[in-house]
Amino acid sequence: MTSLRAVAVQVARDAAALAAGVRADAVSREVDTKSSETDVVTAGDRAVERLVRDRLAELRPGEPVLGEEEGGEGVLDGLRWVVDPIDGTVNYLYGHPFYAVSLAAQVDGHSVAGAVVEPVSGRVWSAAEGHGATLDGTPLQVNTTTRLEVSLIGTGFAYRVERRREQAAVLARLLGDVRDVRRAGAGSLDLCAVAAGWLDAYYESGLSRWDWAAGALVAAEAGAVVRLPGSDGDGLGTDTTLCASPGIAESLRAALVEYGAATM
Repeated sequence: MTSLRAVAVQVARDAAALAAGVRADAVSREVDTKSSETDVVTAGDRAVERLVRDRLAELRPGEPVLGEEEGGEGVLDGLRWVVDPIDGTVNYLYGHPFYAVSLAAQVDGHSVAGAVVEPVSGRVWSAAEGHGATLDGTPLQVNTTTRLEVSLIGTGFAYRVERRREQAAVLARLLGDVRDVRRAGAGSLDLCAVAAGWLDAYYESGLSRWDWAAGALVAAEAGAVVRLPGSDGDGLGTDTTLCASPGIAESLRAALVEYGAATM
């Protein structure tokens, strides 16, 4: 696990340097769309993912890679790398500094090592299963809050207009139950923020595997309760990610269920 973590950190750092460099060049402004007009992909996304794939081919030859831009094998068996070359592409496009490179190693679909690197600040979040999580080498631990009403919650929104309206309706009801809400625009960094105690919890519907693969491991290794897409039987449906300090995890889940999160 520690060797996989080291590779994730090394490659994500290289990728972050490229992302920052490409952002300063006109090529980063070559923008296409994917699922909707607001779901963008830049030349920077493509260049960064290509670098990650090339570096992994050198350091871990023969191991498959799943990436947001170039796809990859759909099977979960065995060891596979999962990369989001630029998580927070809209932030990246606008020059907002809150974006990151996310890279994780998964075994049978389960994250065992990963890194999230912020190109602008240079911060490096990393974790390995059973070995804890760190920010720039400093161990991380989630908050100990037990009261939802004084908790700071992060969230995000989908790209489709209809779904965004449903998510906004749930959030409007939740706002009366919490201290406040933050929407920063990069799921991997929201998960890491819970790990660092910068947020008490984070939830979002519609995340893809590359959005949460590294950040969810960082949060879990820092002591967070993490509920990933694909889970069922708890009233949140199968598409919701929930990451929370243990003391408020159940109360937040119950509130989201009451307010209709399963339909978001």
